Amino acid sequence: MASVKWLASITLIDEPFAGFQNATAYRVKHGDEPGEPVTRIQPRALLAPPGFPDFMTRRRIVAAGPVVLTGRAWSGTGRVTRVEVSVDAGATWTDADLGERPGPYAWLPWTCRWTAEPGDTELLVRATDDSGATQPVDQPWNTQGMANNMAQRTAVTVRA
Repeated sequence: MASVKWLASITLIDEPFAGFQNATAYRVKHGDEPGEPVTRIQPRALLAPPGFPDFMTRRRIVAAGPVVLTGRAWSGTGRVTRVEVSVDAGATWTDADLGERPGPYAWLPWTCRWTAEPGDTELLVRATDDSGATQPVDQPWNTQGMANNMAQRTAVTVRA
């Protein structure tokens, strides 16, 4: 799983694999319970941060006016059917325009036009798939921090 480039063979078995990663490590757990194995990635959308970075604050800097936001979305539980973008820290959401997948199981490109107004804001992006699963704005807690797919947050300063 971590170094598939070194894959030399595959062995089929007729029962769930009980190796350390599946039985212990990659599980969504709460406390000491055994938890559920991590199997498929939940919906996820990411933003290609706009503008240029301010390395000290980790903020992005953009000029006021039209900005085209772009990114990618994917899901292991269904086909992505919706990507939403917030330009006001999650107070409101706008549907992004979805592009064409480069393949049947590939990520989905998206774009969203934003008229940036001077000041500081936070951009968020989230995806929904055809199973009805939506990327959470805040990550649900679990003991090991597995399956983190919370909405990406990008701090932005818009200059006049």
